[in-house]
Amino acid sequence: MRVRTEDRRQAIIEVALEVFREVGFERASMAVIARRLGGSKGTLYGYFRSKEDLFETTMKVACEGPGDQIMNLLNPLCTDVRKVLIRFGTAYVHFILGTEVLAVTRTAISEGFGTSLGPHLFEQGPGRALPKMALFFAELMKRGTLPERSPSMAALHLKGLLEAGFLENALYGATTEKDKAIQDAVDTFLRAYSS
Repeated sequence: MRVRTEDRRQAIIEVALEVFREVGFERASMAVIARRLGGSKGTLYGYFRSKEDLFETTMKVACEGPGDQIMNLLNPLCTDVRKVLIRFGTAYVHFILGTEVLAVTRTAISEGFGTSLGPHLFEQGPGRALPKMALFFAELMKRGTLPERSPSMAALHLKGLLEAGFLENALYGATTEKDKAIQDAVDTFLRAYSS
């Protein structure tokens, strides 16, 4: 019986991410991933129950750590909310437009629709970020920095403003100027939530 190692598991995830990015979930197979890895399908199944399990894990690994770092930029104790939101917005937009995250997003949208995989992938990505953003806004509202409104709606509004003109363009392969638009998005948000 072979001993499973964390290094081998990580190597499988990295190779799987490459394959999923190149051919998508549907066209990828455990055989292709195993061949590229230099192992057998049995090795893969020793670490992951199914291709779906491997796909979910690769998506989580690609997004979770960096996503958590970005969420940590939302410090409700900071007195300059605009500065915090611009720093957060810049990191968030650069993250979601990164090659790896765009590949994950495209795959999740195209392969997750109409399956149980889609909702699960949403919960691993935006579904994790929005409650953290809402907690940040709830704290600002509690402190009187922002007027009392729905923290969840504030999170959705900021996310929408930050993604406007970027995410959809990037999913189609078009590009836009980021930095000025991020400041405009934050300023628009703050005007809407200032009274």
